[in-house]
Amino acid sequence: QVQLVESGGGEVQPGGSLRLSCVPSGTIYNIVSMNWYRQAPGKQRELVAGINHAGGVTYDDAVRGRFTISRDNVKDAVYLQMDNLKPADTAVYFCNVAAARGTGPEWFWGQGTQVTVSS
Repeated sequence: QVQLVESGGGEVQPGGSLRLSCVPSGTIYNIVSMNWYRQAPGKQRELVAGINHAGGVTYDDAVRGRFTISRDNVKDAVYLQMDNLKPADTAVYFCNVAAARGTGPEWFWGQGTQVTVSS
């Protein structure tokens, strides 16, 4: 089973920046989209940003203009550049890959990386 390996989380002050990385441990075929989700304590997991196989991107309204998602098609890696971070961005961030299969989509998830924004 392919694992998604995340890195780049940490603690920063408000206004700071972090860059999250997600690299698969093996090859994932027929990738449809690569996404970043986050889950804050006591809240549901929510989609932060996504990028599809054609390069189209989507962002949650709360992060649009501050976060940038990108991918490396050679490595099948996905990145999340987070700028002007706010305390409300504090959460565990999860990498996600959706791949097409004949019986329906297959989902891959990373283990999560903590992002804490605090003064």
